[in-house]
Amino acid sequence: MARQERAVRTRRAVIEAAAAVFAERGYAAATIAEILERAGVTKGALYFHFGSKESLARGVIEAQIPSDHLIARELKLQEWVDVGMVLAHRIPRDPVLVAGIRLSADRQGRALFGSAWPAWIELSAAYLAEAKERGEVLPHVVPQETAECFLGAWLGTQMLSEAYADWTDLDRRISVLFNHILPAIATPAALVRLDTAADRGERVVAEAARRQQAAPVAAEA
Repeated sequence: MARQERAVRTRRAVIEAAAAVFAERGYAAATIAEILERAGVTKGALYFHFGSKESLARGVIEAQIPSDHLIARELKLQEWVDVGMVLAHRIPRDPVLVAGIRLSADRQGRALFGSAWPAWIELSAAYLAEAKERGEVLPHVVPQETAECFLGAWLGTQMLSEAYADWTDLDRRISVLFNHILPAIATPAALVRLDTAADRGERVVAEAARRQQAAPVAAEA
């Protein structure tokens, strides 16, 4: 068990180091030597988990959708909103997410390691499909189409936020995006119950942290 935990920590350290280098330099200019220096691990440890720079980039892409802040809600649409608001809150603070943005936007690199976009579309479509089954989404809505449309709007909003405010206003901008999208897809009964405030992501992250801290105490009891 201790060996497995060390392996998990080592893999995470490598992912975070690679993400920092990719975010700063881009994929083409990043080097394994600099990633090793940032991670503080041996070359053997790195290659045990990742066989190449390409597989490192793929690992960063796969780390884009975390599960540690996902909290079940009464409304599935609220869960979808929470995913987006948490992401908006974390992007300025998380090099792994920033690296995912850089790598996904790398036109040449995408042919080698893909992008995070298909996974985000799939996740949104799944939330929207379940919300539709529960009667939270209007009958005309096609979840896959809405998910693709929302991602396009998200990417444009994120680019504007980076250009104008270095992502410091991303929470507010994504709140505005949801406030424009949701009236077109949500039933009136669901819409009035949704929390899309600009500080929603920050509050969900804090709630998830409190739950994680309480979990070991409950297990010991």
